Amino acid sequence: MEGKDCKAQLHHPREKQHSIKSFKWWEKMLLTKSIERLQADAKNTTLERTHSAADLTAIGIGGTIGIGIFVLTGLAAAKNTGPAVVLSFILAGLTASTAAFSLSEMACIIPVSGSTYTYVYATLGELAGWVIGWDLILEYLVGAATVSVGWSNYFRSFLMNAFGIQISERYTSAPVIFDTDTQSFNMSGSIINVPAILISLTISTLLYTGVRESARVNTVIVITKLLVIVLFITACLKYVDPKNYTPFLPPNQGSFGLYGFSGLLSATTTVFFSYIGFDSVTTAAQEAKNPERDVPIGIWASLIICAVLYIAMCMIMTGIVPYHELNSPSPVSVVIAYTGMSWLTIIVEFAAIIGLTSVMIVLLLAQSRIFYTMACDGLLPSSAAKIHKKFKTPWVTTIASGAFCALLGGVLPVDVLGEMSAVGTLFAFALVHVGVIILRFRRPELPRKFKTPLGPFAIPIFGIAMSVVLICGATISTILRLFIWMAVGLLVYILYGRTHSKICETFVSLHNHEMDSMGRANGSV
Repeated sequence: MEGKDCKAQLHHPREKQHSIKSFKWWEKMLLTKSIERLQADAKNTTLERTHSAADLTAIGIGGTIGIGIFVLTGLAAAKNTGPAVVLSFILAGLTASTAAFSLSEMACIIPVSGSTYTYVYATLGELAGWVIGWDLILEYLVGAATVSVGWSNYFRSFLMNAFGIQISERYTSAPVIFDTDTQSFNMSGSIINVPAILISLTISTLLYTGVRESARVNTVIVITKLLVIVLFITACLKYVDPKNYTPFLPPNQGSFGLYGFSGLLSATTTVFFSYIGFDSVTTAAQEAKNPERDVPIGIWASLIICAVLYIAMCMIMTGIVPYHELNSPSPVSVVIAYTGMSWLTIIVEFAAIIGLTSVMIVLLLAQSRIFYTMACDGLLPSSAAKIHKKFKTPWVTTIASGAFCALLGGVLPVDVLGEMSAVGTLFAFALVHVGVIILRFRRPELPRKFKTPLGPFAIPIFGIAMSVVLICGATISTILRLFIWMAVGLLVYILYGRTHSKICETFVSLHNHEMDSMGRANGSV
């Protein structure tokens, strides 16, 4: 039966025995994973199904609320939109909601721990699966590096405000900055961002030894973050001055992205990073009690809660401080300084440190899982699939993820990293939308406990269009870096992944086993 399922899914039936050499190069790249086998793996998982919808919601919030609310809000307001940054968060949230529809449908069909990599591989084929796996490095690894920079800023500020310990900015900021006017990188005068490197290496060490958040610990961290954010909003509400909302969207200053409509578009691309993380709910699908019901609830609940808090934070921050003064690595601290509530500064900064740490754990854990899965599929060297004998963790991918995260966070600024991660995630979500459309027509018989409303086209196509628009809202240099990154990925696939992929071997063995069985059956008649 597995052979039949695989053959039907791969759409490469033959009337004779196969060998790997019988596949043309383009046929290999179009082979897809069998959805039936993925579903069977999900049912036969050895993972304990302990996560409820509330646990999954906590995972989504834990992986989402972080640098977006504590850092990017102020930067986007100061550099791109002014008080209209709230519109950027609404537009980014709308784009994320379209992805939530498609992710929810895919998670119900393929309830396995693999996120968008598995979804795309199972619907669009190996090449698309590789592309999305390579692209997810931008979401998870570069995303973690972005968070590490924000963590460094709040750590430095917390030491100063809580203990009077001052660390030189030369050791807590990036040695490289990006000039948006000249579209070029320049040296900042700093040496290296030491705290960003240390937190990356510390978390990777914890993940290497198998220390990871339990559902209970993660829930405690999430509740702490939510309570502090609500405390900040309620305590600062009385300091809002409506005059600071004027002009709501400052006129463009002659350059793309510098206020005006182009600034609104550019800021929407930047703050979209704030919503990265809600899709991490899908990586815990195999540990959910009722994945078909709980995963969509977790995705939507975490997204809605985060969006509401983001909008409230935007209104508070731009209502208290003139937007041009929010260009700070820790804008929340700037806002609190305006109110004079020094006691709140320490509480918020401590919550930011804890919250950003939890986000990094989620992102680096997800990245190591993606690398491990790709190695198991033969698309990366087999050494990347090694499991530590003592700690039972994918130690090679964990070390590699932590090392690259430390390197990026130590030398690059938060705006460059954040925008790269955002465009990479937008590209990934666009492919998930495509996968939903294809499955609706290729496999209409598959049971779907959650279906994207308004038919197979409306929301996915709108989501694809929004993703493309927001990618275009990034700086030209960011778009160029995205194309270069994907080109490098294709080269790696051609030189290594294409020739080491295991999906051809799987298909050949299953198909030939089926043909042998049919031959024996015919001979016995």
